[in-house]
Amino acid sequence: MTLYGDLDAIPAIPPPTSADRRTARGTTRVTHEIRAEEDLLSARHAVREATLRAGFGLVDQTRIVTAASELARNAYVHGGGGTLAIELVQQTGRQGLRISVSDDGPGIADLDAAFTDGYTTGAGLGHGLGGARRLMDEFDVTSAPGQGTTVTAVRWSGPR
Repeated sequence: MTLYGDLDAIPAIPPPTSADRRTARGTTRVTHEIRAEEDLLSARHAVREATLRAGFGLVDQTRIVTAASELARNAYVHGGGGTLAIELVQQTGRQGLRISVSDDGPGIADLDAAFTDGYTTGAGLGHGLGGARRLMDEFDVTSAPGQGTTVTAVRWSGPR
């Protein structure tokens, strides 16, 4: 018996909310709704599956899944729900994974403060947004009070 159980025995990933669609860049983008607590687990599984398809090693898989999980939880807890989009991307001979998490919540009034470790508007430790940024290679936040938040992050495979 293992402490956390057999991770390979996790049930199949639920289908995405929206059908796979080709983007203008010619890549496939899959979108998952985040409306309930159960959707957070589904989002983690979908991101993990995408990291496997993209060929990431275990350490990078963990980084990406952790960042995506934190961003999805923020959208659920602070934004009242939202969407997670997953996209395999390529650039100058390298492959990556882009995740975008959007919500229609209250937005982030002070982005600089939100990236400061220890800053929290909830019961958490205040490492989420800054921690997610440190785990990814590219990280962009668009937010305004009353207009929701969109975080787009990319992790590239191979040497940095």
